Amino acid sequence: MAMQQRIIFLLVIIFFAANNGSLSAQMTVSGLLDSSVSLRAGAGDAPAFSYGVEEYANLRIQSRIRERAVFYGAFNFFAAAGDYAADAAMAAGFTANTPGMSPTAFTSGENFIAGMELERLYFRLNGEALDFDGGLLRLPFGYGQVWGPSDFLNPKNPLKPDARPRAVLGAGLSWYPVDEIKLLGFGAAPRNPFSRSGEGGLAGVSIDRHWDRASVQALYSFESPANGSERGIHRAGLSVKADLEIGLVLDTLYTYNHEAGTELDGLSLSVGADYSFFDGNLIVLAEYLYNGETSSTAAGYGGSFSNNHYLYTGFTWRFNDFSNMSVALISGFDDISFTPVISLNNELFQGATLIVSAQVPLDRDLFSGDGNRGELGPLPPDKLQPLLLTGERLGRYFDLSAKIRLRF
Repeated sequence: MAMQQRIIFLLVIIFFAANNGSLSAQMTVSGLLDSSVSLRAGAGDAPAFSYGVEEYANLRIQSRIRERAVFYGAFNFFAAAGDYAADAAMAAGFTANTPGMSPTAFTSGENFIAGMELERLYFRLNGEALDFDGGLLRLPFGYGQVWGPSDFLNPKNPLKPDARPRAVLGAGLSWYPVDEIKLLGFGAAPRNPFSRSGEGGLAGVSIDRHWDRASVQALYSFESPANGSERGIHRAGLSVKADLEIGLVLDTLYTYNHEAGTELDGLSLSVGADYSFFDGNLIVLAEYLYNGETSSTAAGYGGSFSNNHYLYTGFTWRFNDFSNMSVALISGFDDISFTPVISLNNELFQGATLIVSAQVPLDRDLFSGDGNRGELGPLPPDKLQPLLLTGERLGRYFDLSAKIRLRF
């Protein structure tokens, strides 16, 4: 607690110093504040109806050091009650599978819990044709808009569109032989932060080639032996996007583990297309995912999904320059389950946006009561449902949220 207070005090000093001009020549401060409320109808052992309240802030700091270096930092802060507090505790590992975890990692008030997270902390050295990034940073890969198989260090989940891409402790060296080509060599610390021998460390290379209407990225990485993998884990990916009359994207990553005898189950592949109608006021997006059982998008291997075949279909209608509505359907074909996602965005004034969203999980059991529960349904099957320490199984029939987002 004392350390958190010191960090918060330091950030306050930095913020006011930058905005009062004493550091403004070198440092910029920006961020966003989300004020959210939610209403949820629970399934399983969850309450019939529940609420949530959250204040979330993301604070970003950037400072240029002479002409050749830049410092970047980002911090997340939140105060939550109700469903948001319960979800934060679950995300921290408060389940029967990890009994050593506890929500006491958060600061507790009389009617809220609060937390703080270091999101980014890295530097960049700029050269004529070389850039070097090192620290706690994001290493993004691939062009996939929805599923992102190639982005194995920052897995996407369309059910959580507001999730911040996670960072890794690592480094990247970028070389630009010409403007249209980028060669990247990268490395990252092992997933186990207490590994001293380097077991599970990551190294790899990627190459990007850009044309006027198309881009291609090829990726290879090697994860050193750890956790029963005596020969390590190999990953190879290809991502392609083309802006023709229709926007097209292909994103795929194959993960190979010799000891596990990986075959087709190591493949994650997405194919998508988008097109706009009525002078760009209507945008239609569809993207299919094949998710192998041990691939980059699979639950337990960095991703979030347990079946093989998924389809995302989305429609966005722009009413005017300030308002739009999106309707999407996320479908799981293996167990016949779906989650419609509806969101409405309205810019109240410059820098302030009202966002209302709703999710309605559906499966066969909801309509027939035959016990055929699906992954995307109100209450996933037992094998996909983590148990709380109390043995409860939690689900939801719908989830409605509203937030006001302020950008500064």
